[in-house]
Amino acid sequence: MSEAGSAIEAVYRAEAPRVLATLIRLLGGFDRAEEALHDAWLAALASWPEKGVPANPRAWLVSAGRFKAIDRIRREARFNAASEQLVQQIELASEPEEADDAPAIADDQLRLIFTCCHPALAPDAQVALTLREVCGLTTEEIAAAYLAKPVTIAQRIVRAKGKIRDARIPYAVPEPAELPERIESVLQVIYLVFNEGYLASSGSRALRTDLCVEAIRLARLLATLINEPEVKGLLALMLLQDARRAARVVDGEIVPLDEQDRGLWNSGQIAEGQALVREVLGGHFSLYSVQAAIAACHGVDGSDWPRIVGFYDMLLRIDPSPIVALNRAVAIAMRDGPAVGLRLVDALADGLTDYRLWHAARADLLRRLGRRQEAREAYDAALALTIQAAERRFLERRLSEV
Repeated sequence: MSEAGSAIEAVYRAEAPRVLATLIRLLGGFDRAEEALHDAWLAALASWPEKGVPANPRAWLVSAGRFKAIDRIRREARFNAASEQLVQQIELASEPEEADDAPAIADDQLRLIFTCCHPALAPDAQVALTLREVCGLTTEEIAAAYLAKPVTIAQRIVRAKGKIRDARIPYAVPEPAELPERIESVLQVIYLVFNEGYLASSGSRALRTDLCVEAIRLARLLATLINEPEVKGLLALMLLQDARRAARVVDGEIVPLDEQDRGLWNSGQIAEGQALVREVLGGHFSLYSVQAAIAACHGVDGSDWPRIVGFYDMLLRIDPSPIVALNRAVAIAMRDGPAVGLRLVDALADGLTDYRLWHAARADLLRRLGRRQEAREAYDAALALTIQAAERRFLERRLSEV
């Protein structure tokens, strides 16, 4: 790909979700907005290689998409009074005048995420639709993240859009009185978006920094709308995890926590995250705030494993899941030694034998205990369940060591 082509592709990856959010507001629906974005992108591909990327590519794409939509409506229903009325509504709708009109663009994206996370939609549809429409993941990427077939994810997204259309779900931020009951599903989706960026589900890159940044931005936006401790807890958790970015992936390779150069951690994000943890733990112990407290125990001078185990005990009462139990077992191994941890990990076999990280955790404990043959078998089992390229390379390095 040429240098110009790479620049144009980078603009599209960065701007397409934001452009789509604004076009949905301007045009009144997903299908028409997606057609308009496609038409605008074709126009950009025809114009930008010769004329160069415009100074405000987002505004250019929004404007082009709106005009293309008007042209399409008039072509498809000539002399139709209802179509002309729709055209007038689109022409009267306001759009950001500049690409850096951050408040308007943020409002559009917030409307979109609340629409995608509407309780009338099934939880799996909320996630799929948000990852597709808000974050710009492809259907194939979403399918890989959830070990599903692309056609299954595509059908899920189509059904969700149909539900939004048929049920007349509003493209709007809920009223203040409705926000608390709507916020839980939104937070779940935002954290899933963050996790996709924190360790990409597919492809050669371990990180998708754009998704981490987007999830943190959305959480900040929510925190300005609603005084909800769990919003701040999620924001703190993501800030503290993202603060390790420069140290946990180096030259495209994953570096485990105990081998990271903690001097590379982002001290500003750590300070902000720890301040939020102190604020939300003043009598409020919930899913994200306790996870944030665990993340805050990993400092630049080391990790406070006794406190981490204590918080995992608390988290297990809030969320008694096998995944939390596995993470608690790993923390206990760091506090009390790998033999103690391995006994706890092995006790979870019934529920986690299809989970790659159970095998990876078990392999690491066996490696630390010097049980090399068993460690090799466990690494092989983890590799058989792992599709992410950087994660596979890390496991293969560990396997070669034993």
